[in-house]
Parts: sequence; structure tokens; C-alpha cells
Amino acid sequence: MAWFESALTINKQQIRIGHFSDSHLFADDSGEYFGVNTAANLQQTLAAMAQEHCDVVIFGGDLTQDHTTESYQAFARLVTNSELHCPVLWVPGNHDDIALLEQISTGKIFPHKRITAPFGEILLVNSKGETPAGWCERAHLDALKRHITQQTIVFTHHHPKSIDGYLDKHMLENGPELLNTLVDTKQVIGLFHGHVHHEYQQKFRTLPIYATPATSIQFVKHTKEWQQCDLGPAYRLITFNNNGINTEVKWLDR
Repeated sequence: MAWFESALTINKQQIRIGHFSDSHLFADDSGEYFGVNTAANLQQTLAAMAQEHCDVVIFGGDLTQDHTTESYQAFARLVTNSELHCPVLWVPGNHDDIALLEQISTGKIFPHKRITAPFGEILLVNSKGETPAGWCERAHLDALKRHITQQTIVFTHHHPKSIDGYLDKHMLENGPELLNTLVDTKQVIGLFHGHVHHEYQQKFRTLPIYATPATSIQFVKHTKEWQQCDLGPAYRLITFNNNGINTEVKWLDR
């Protein structure tokens, strides 16, 4: 099936979207990523998002840290056992195996990469490349452009524009091509990504770009060296309607 072919329809005049990313789970729920229990953080995040009454939740990639099948099963179990009552969609991160993500796309987890509403649409882009850095294939960009026919917001894992930080060495290598493709349609009003483990807001030409922090750990901003900062998990809430988007980051330990 083509990436954007299958659409989830939400027949409402406003959509509330939860965006969370970079869970870095292990096969064992007690697994720690630089001293942080990632399963506990994800469970806390899912519980908080359940209180937001979202219409859809989008996971921004990097589900696994140890690359085990069991870590994907742990993600599916935590989502299934959560109080979320809406579809959970996903984009793949550089750590992820798309085939394993597809295997857990049952129940609350949906495989769709396009969401349609009366006032616009949401497209989920595959930025997974052959290395930790991202890459969007030409055929994928062409398909993306064909599907942008009305007011649209886009999600991807990798950041397409430099954050002047550690993760720039693994950013989307053809980020300018993606960004120009989106802006040139004159229909895209926001791009959301994960990967960088902190909150950022930037702009490329007329396009706002928003980074959502991780549920696992955050990285210190504006440093070329790896530095962890213990800010706790976070997620982003987005309201999308005919007037555009409003968004804010929710930090759970503040």
C-alpha cells in the first residue's frame, strides 16, 4: 500500500492532536536510558495525554532503544492499557523498524499516514534513512506534494532545519528540499517533528517548525556536545481548525 493512500477521517470542525516522541523503550520495563526509566516516563505521558481528550495522538518515532521486538510489544501494551480513547498513529524514527511498527498497528494503534477533516488534512512523512540521519526519497516527496490539496499540517521524525545543537549531525539531510516542497504548495501551515529531545520553534520562509520534547530524556539546547538535562517527560498539544493551529508543550514534571 502506498504511504499516504489509506486515510483516517475525523468528521469534526476542530481536531485536538497529542504529539509525543522518542520513548526509547527496552524489552524490560525496568530498562533505563541514561538513568531514566523510559517505560515509566511513557506511561506517565500517556496518562497525561488521556486527560486532554484528544481526537488523535501521533507518536513521533524512536520507539526503541535496544531494537528488540519486545520493546515494540511493550509500547503496544502501554498504549493499550492507557486511558487514551482515540487512535494512535506513528512516524518511524531512525531507531525504528517499520515492519515491527506495522506489526503492532492494531487496536488503538493505527497504520494510517493521512488524516482528513472537513477543513484540512494531516500528513505523516517517512524521514527514515539508511543512517541515523534522515532522508526523504524523491518518490515520497512527490507523493507528499500530490496529497497536499488543502490546509495541511505535517509530521516527521527528523528535524529539517538546524537547531544549532548536538543532533544536527543526524538531521534530515535533504531538509531544505522537504521544506521548499511544503512551502511551495502554499497550503502547509505547520511542520512538527521529534528527534531533538527538547522544545524548539523555528521558521523556514513562511513555514513554522515545531519540535516536541522527548518522553525519555532531553538534551541541552545550543551545544554541539552531548549533554543530558533532567527535565522530565513532555508532549505537545495541537488544536487544528479552519483558522489554523494553536500549540503548546506540556511538561509533566513542572
